[in-house]
Amino acid sequence: MNTLMIETAAGAGHWLPVAFAVLMGIAILAYVVLDGYDLGVGILMAGASEAERDRMVASIGPFWDANETWLVLAVGLLLVAFPAANGVILGALYLPVAVMLIALILRGVAFEFRAKAGPAAKPWWNRAFVGGSLTAALSQGYMLGAYILGFAPGLGTALFGALVAVCLTAAYALIGATWLILKTEGPLQRRAIDWARRTLWLAALGMVAVSAVTPLVSGRILAKWFALPELFLLAPIPAVAVLLFAGLWLLLRRMPLAGDGLNWLPFAVVAAIFALGFHGLAYSFYPFVVPERMTVWQAASAPESLMIIFVGALVVLPMVIGNSLLVYRVFRGKATELTYS
Repeated sequence: MNTLMIETAAGAGHWLPVAFAVLMGIAILAYVVLDGYDLGVGILMAGASEAERDRMVASIGPFWDANETWLVLAVGLLLVAFPAANGVILGALYLPVAVMLIALILRGVAFEFRAKAGPAAKPWWNRAFVGGSLTAALSQGYMLGAYILGFAPGLGTALFGALVAVCLTAAYALIGATWLILKTEGPLQRRAIDWARRTLWLAALGMVAVSAVTPLVSGRILAKWFALPELFLLAPIPAVAVLLFAGLWLLLRRMPLAGDGLNWLPFAVVAAIFALGFHGLAYSFYPFVVPERMTVWQAASAPESLMIIFVGALVVLPMVIGNSLLVYRVFRGKATELTYS
């Protein structure tokens, strides 16, 4: 495998698979943060009143189409840039992928239909929206757990996948609660603060579990983190994550602050924690796109095809970023009453 890597790396277009891996990583991280919070808001609606649910939907309504664009971009890059890896990954995860897609469709349908439903049907569409959000989050967490263990068959993978599923769902609920702290005020904002406090510990447990297990599944990853001098160079990553969790806990205990001060800070802190966790995983698994089985060079399309796709990506990516920035600028500020007139 090393010989093949060296031979492929020395060939033309060596940088293209790496560039696509970076683009795909950016798309996945953007999706996890942005769609993560609106999945979290959908999950938290299970414990909200009818009036609160309308305000919660209003807080994510203008943004969620732009947020899900990042998932389409990430999957599209996987399909066209790394077709060999796509076959292995989707072949191992076809059931949770199918469940996730069904849940996302159910969620989207419920989001639209609840707006026009009568008093008798609206609670059912609310349940469908909560169920779709919860199922999509759980399936994504299970897929992450299975990926970390290299899709190894057996009960251990299923149990670890279930643990990561619960913890990632809690992490989505946490970032959803921090979004509501930013976008709402009054009683709903105070409930969001309470939700954030409750989910913070389970999200932290998930990060600890992933951080502890990842080096144990591969001697290569263990060496990357604990050899010298890497051990000292990488130590700031978990140290900063711990400080962010502790700082967020202290901040949430004092919120809401006078004049709604620092209402943006909890969301920014959770987004930074997500970014640190993703950076740690990316560092651990690089250069493998399928853990310990297939590198980015082995999984990539031909250099000529990648160059054509790369030019297309340079056109599409600024459009996706521009669309997201425009939406967030136009609909900045607190969420208002939900109307469909």
